[in-house]
Amino acid sequence: MIKARVTVTLKNGVLDPQGKAIEGALGSLGFSGIGGVRQGKVFDLELAETDKAKAEETLKAVCEKLLANTVIENYSIALS
Repeated sequence: MIKARVTVTLKNGVLDPQGKAIEGALGSLGFSGIGGVRQGKVFDLELAETDKAKAEETLKAVCEKLLANTVIENYSIALS
């Protein structure tokens, strides 16, 4: 079995209203000096696979078809 973590983030230049809301909330809570907040998604998956190359190929397909909107989002895959 292979464990994987997929991280999905907005591409540079794409507006991030959630990130801006978090940034504003941090300021309201008294946390100063924090800026440029960008939010994303993290998915932890377990694959019934032993070949890391095949697992990565499968995960790329999963990301392209479901987990990430590749028009506005990037994704990265980490296997363990």
